Amino acid sequence: MGADGDGGPVHGSVLDGIGATPLVRLNRIVPEGGAPVWVKTEWANPGGSVKDRAALAMVLDAEASGALAPGGTIVEGTSGNTGIGLAMVAAARGYRAVFVVPDRTTPEKLALLGAYGAEVVPTPGLVPREDPRHVQQLAARIAAETPDGWLADQYANPANPDVHERTTGPEIWAQTGGRITHLVAGAGTGGTVTGAGRHLRRHGVEIVAADPWTSRYGGGDGSPYYVEAVGHYLHPLTGADSWPAVYDTAVPDRTERVGDGESLRTVRRLAREEGLLVGGSAGLAVAAALRVSAAAGPDGLVVAVLPDSGRIYLSKYFDDAWLTTLGFLDAAEEPLVRDVIGPHEPGLRVAPATVTIGELHAEVGPGGPGGAVPVVLPRATDADGTATWSVPDVIGCVRLGELAGLPAADRVGVHAGPPPPTVGHGEAAATAAARLDDAGVDPQDPVLVLVDGRGVTQIERAALDG
Repeated sequence: MGADGDGGPVHGSVLDGIGATPLVRLNRIVPEGGAPVWVKTEWANPGGSVKDRAALAMVLDAEASGALAPGGTIVEGTSGNTGIGLAMVAAARGYRAVFVVPDRTTPEKLALLGAYGAEVVPTPGLVPREDPRHVQQLAARIAAETPDGWLADQYANPANPDVHERTTGPEIWAQTGGRITHLVAGAGTGGTVTGAGRHLRRHGVEIVAADPWTSRYGGGDGSPYYVEAVGHYLHPLTGADSWPAVYDTAVPDRTERVGDGESLRTVRRLAREEGLLVGGSAGLAVAAALRVSAAAGPDGLVVAVLPDSGRIYLSKYFDDAWLTTLGFLDAAEEPLVRDVIGPHEPGLRVAPATVTIGELHAEVGPGGPGGAVPVVLPRATDADGTATWSVPDVIGCVRLGELAGLPAADRVGVHAGPPPPTVGHGEAAATAAARLDDAGVDPQDPVLVLVDGRGVTQIERAALDG
């Protein structure tokens, strides 16, 4: 609201600054001969992400319907951005705010929620959907038990996709002068790609959903990934997979699956080659958009939605040590872990926690170094067709010799010890060895070697000494 002067718009409230975010053209990382790629800078919203749009829309809708009473409490389960948007709206409109947040959320996001005066309830992020600690389950219970509590429920609230159909999609169409040919957006709740996609499809635009490689949306195995706030994780002990009601899967023409490594390395390129400091879901969208650009050719125009800023991921995606120890980045110091351990056979021998000791001896054979076998959460399939395992799915370790004499019908998971320590394949071998020694790892103890956050082989600690 307010008059526009020579210095720009004047708003009566911070909430009036939501939307109308700029488009920025990428100049240095677009493939030669490909379509131009423009990015929708959603971190320019006052709360710092695309979720500001849905947060305000959901609150206004709840006020109009009477679901949210004056002085009430806004409750939501969130990986951070929706909570930050709702916390900003709550502060501006006089509500209390309580957010259930998974324990994998960055410290920066937690600090922002606290800065707005919100109450944060941490909970394990990797539990079955039926578990009462699950983010959505716990948030629903808190809302029901709180006087004048209102659950925003971004996963099922139609105001989420509707605001993108009314604002985000039309903005992109107008900003490109109707020249856009492809929209690329990640799907978390699915609100952005559904709403903006609905509007742009009516103009003949091809809609591409960008998805982490292991996310269930694109057909992955549902195992954990390292790009926050996008995709669909599925705990293998969840009874029935349930997708967000707001995600209309008929809107995207196709899904572009992108591995964590490609996404996070794109994040780094955007900062260093384009001057754009963005989060992991933005790196995912741009990585997919670059593929779309190469296929579309120079006559196309690709727009990618960049949900948030890299400022809330400085402790992860821009931390060299974090990336290196997970196998996403190579250290400057040589030799690297992969140089020291040498070639290894593809495939990691593992024991699903639900198999019996008898089945383990019959199927796994001698096991890895020292007879040690990582114990993992069982998954029906591995999305990329190779025997690698996301670190959070490795829940323990057993040594076959120590299982001798135990009942053959016992489940392996009952007897598992702690999961093995990990090293990145591009970590400096001396640094990795020193880190393990400081942690008290014995020379014969098993160690998982990671590539892009997934275990690819197992070694003994002593192997790092060359």
